[in-house]
Amino acid sequence: MKKENFKIQIIEQLHQILCEREREAEKAIAEITLSRDADSKSSAGDKHETSRAMAQIELDKNEVQFQKIKNLKSELLQINPQAQHQKIETGSLVFTNCENYFFSIGYGKIILGEQVFYAISLASPIGKALHKKSKGDNIQFQEREIKILEIY
Repeated sequence: MKKENFKIQIIEQLHQILCEREREAEKAIAEITLSRDADSKSSAGDKHETSRAMAQIELDKNEVQFQKIKNLKSELLQINPQAQHQKIETGSLVFTNCENYFFSIGYGKIILGEQVFYAISLASPIGKALHKKSKGDNIQFQEREIKILEIY
């Protein structure tokens, strides 16, 4: 497989993962809302108010998570997998002597066949260290020397 095609596959895999998380968050929001609304029909005093407040806190937490997922999906969809990069930036697929990185959203380990990639953000510590570096550059990171072998 051509290395350039890895970008497309990684983006597709990340998009599927985010869509699944989005569905899970929507389901949780619907269940909590239903539970909270059912509790509002009760009139058990302080216990009722505590239960309703806890449901609202859980609902707020899930709505924040849902919005974060939507933002990550939006960031991911802005990446052009066909773009070629000379320096490391968002959308770069980077092969080093240590690990392989896809600079996109901070997700972590992605496995494609025999290849392992780390989907990371430029805001991560390694992302900051590698940002704007070019093929052939070396950096020191956590007591390791990392050499950039290829950038796509």
